[in-house]
Amino acid sequence: MPEEEEYQNVYLYRRIVQAKLFIDKHYAGSIEVDNIADEAYFSKFHFIRLFKKIYGKTPHQYLTSVRIEKAMELLQANKPVSEVCYLVGFESLSSFSGLFKRIVGKAPSAYLREQQQRKKQISQTPLKFVPGCFAYQNGWLEE
Repeated sequence: MPEEEEYQNVYLYRRIVQAKLFIDKHYAGSIEVDNIADEAYFSKFHFIRLFKKIYGKTPHQYLTSVRIEKAMELLQANKPVSEVCYLVGFESLSSFSGLFKRIVGKAPSAYLREQQQRKKQISQTPLKFVPGCFAYQNGWLEE
């Protein structure tokens, strides 16, 4: 019996991982928890419970975190805030901005300006962004 139970647990885990991968791949689209649960062949509430047990977040919370992470990457690549909003699957600029600020701690426009300023500083004084011991070992600094 323990072997059968272990097989069942592995099977359930794989289905949850499959759902996570579905979110990772389709984060920019319109994803409903019902769709994700269907993708994993679970009822909605059983799926949410299992997903949270494994990943520590509900599927919706996970989807939101993936979208915000992707938004941060796009903003770091100097994409305009309004474009980023839609590229990561939000339909409303105000809801995107509010959620981004709540999670990241600053508005997307402020984050974008900060990233632009950082890139400018790196291009002007690149050694300030390299640990001193590393720069010294490579002969970039004098004693």
